[in-house]
Amino acid sequence: MCGIVGYIGTQAATDILLAGLEKLEYRGYDSAGIATVWEGEVNCVRAKGKLHNLRSKLEQIETPAQIGIGHTRWATHGKPEEYNAHPHMDTAKRVAVVQNGIIENYRELREELKGKGHQFVSETDTEVIPHLIAEFLKNLPPSSSSSPLLEAIRQAVNRLHGAFALAVISADYPDELIVVRQQAPLVIGFGQGELFCASDTPAIVSYTRAVLPLENGEIARLTPLGVEIYNFAGDRLKKQPRLLNFNPAMVEKQGFKHFMLKEIHEQPGVVRASLEAYFNPAESTESPINLGLPADLYTDLEQIQIVACGTSWHAALIGKYLLEQLAGISTQVHYASEYRYAASPVTANTLIIGVTQSGETADTLAALAMEKERRQGKEPKYQARLLGITNRPESSLGHLVPHIISTLAGIEIGVAATKTFTAQLMAFYALALDLAARRQTVSKDILEKIINGLRQIPKEIEATLESQERLTEQLAHEFAETKDFIFVGRGINFPIALEGALKLKEISYIHAEGYPAGEMKHGPIALLDAKVPVVAIAIPGSVYEKVISNAQEAKARDSRLIGVTPVKDGEAGEIFNDLLPVSDVEELLSPILTVVPLQLLAYHIAARRGLDVDQPRNLAKSVTVE
Repeated sequence: MCGIVGYIGTQAATDILLAGLEKLEYRGYDSAGIATVWEGEVNCVRAKGKLHNLRSKLEQIETPAQIGIGHTRWATHGKPEEYNAHPHMDTAKRVAVVQNGIIENYRELREELKGKGHQFVSETDTEVIPHLIAEFLKNLPPSSSSSPLLEAIRQAVNRLHGAFALAVISADYPDELIVVRQQAPLVIGFGQGELFCASDTPAIVSYTRAVLPLENGEIARLTPLGVEIYNFAGDRLKKQPRLLNFNPAMVEKQGFKHFMLKEIHEQPGVVRASLEAYFNPAESTESPINLGLPADLYTDLEQIQIVACGTSWHAALIGKYLLEQLAGISTQVHYASEYRYAASPVTANTLIIGVTQSGETADTLAALAMEKERRQGKEPKYQARLLGITNRPESSLGHLVPHIISTLAGIEIGVAATKTFTAQLMAFYALALDLAARRQTVSKDILEKIINGLRQIPKEIEATLESQERLTEQLAHEFAETKDFIFVGRGINFPIALEGALKLKEISYIHAEGYPAGEMKHGPIALLDAKVPVVAIAIPGSVYEKVISNAQEAKARDSRLIGVTPVKDGEAGEIFNDLLPVSDVEELLSPILTVVPLQLLAYHIAARRGLDVDQPRNLAKSVTVE
């Protein structure tokens, strides 16, 4: 969740740290701070709230320090106050630490350190780390290590339980920046005579494309002479950096008011990229789908289990529909956070899919790791078949599972997922069609029809964006003060109702719920009156008449009806008070279109309310703690 950045080199560190934190603010924005070493002292500046508060403080301070660490916080332990902000220091203020993650045994360590005279000033779990490092430094035998700071940190991290990434500096070792990874992302960047570290690559791509992601259980020592990498046992490791394929323009707004709006408008390009990557040309004699997955992943497949969280869970629900209806494979979708503690029985010939935009979602990774472990050593048909769907194939997910479908959405800065949701849908369409083709559960003609329909989707999204921008902005004026919203859908569009409600909740702070339209009369209908608008997704197909009927039930209770429905639907025009029209496409393909007006509606309502659309309160882009 939190964002970490570090620098050691020949330039003034403060500006580089601030620029990096700006790119990482989507990971947390409760508070921010930086620490630098200059003239034998650790200089630490922190501020509550958004990064501009820290920047204002730093404008009054001039330091030419060439080493430093920075942090932007999403609060876990302790309120979002300045005294809880990172970096944290030891009692003597000689060691400074920033952390992403949670130290599970911090209470035990805190009491132990208090007994040794250490004084604590925050409510955080992180503060035990600099104190613990300082304690080990104090007790190291003379000449016990070529780098006492590295050795003290190594001993300290072996006392820590939990998931964490750390960056550490010390006034007594002004030419060393030590970084640690254990179940939380951290990457090192290699510049010309300078080194960087960060929780995510956007923080450093303006300076270098040569990066080295740390693995779990690794410590790196960054000095003017280069990088040394060790495991927690102290063994030296040999690793090579790699070059990122990354365009810095991807993390700029490019004329849009917010990143979220830009990313909504990037969805046609995301679908085109998916079509080009996953689907073979129409004239190809090979299989129509090209995911690069081995045949044995599919052999004798009987069941699929999907674990995911949030928006990825909604994408997985649509994936379930596609996998069952097209490929004929029984599929279950689980909240990863629940699956960890109540897993399904181990079944034979089961594919387990983890879906996470960042590839770092703690619960999803833990669920997959658990599944991998509990199937280890069993007879072949029960062994783990693991597949990941992620926007970041270089992430922890990419190291955990042997097979990845990369969703090709590019960097998404807005905390509320938009284009990455669409990219995940495209991955599920490709997977379901690939399985359907291999298992011959649909005819070749139907397969071609679906694929041809998908090829038309980018221009249909463009048409929807063109027509909906003004409509949703106008509606936002009327709904800016609304307290409650209901979203309904059926079949393949029920998950879109959930996703529409989630987007509205996330960025506008309006209470919204998504329901299967047929379930309204089983309780939720009691919520309806003239103050509660209902958004219904009604696409011609197997459940169209049912959704229209359910919408009329809501209208009879005085609810204002908003219909997401095809442009040419005359009946809908008579039923709905407001229309958010989409192109007339096959019901099976419609979720890629129907989600777009709901994204725009949420965006414009939030913008109208004057809220921070890209960085909604209490949320972070990557949920790297449980």
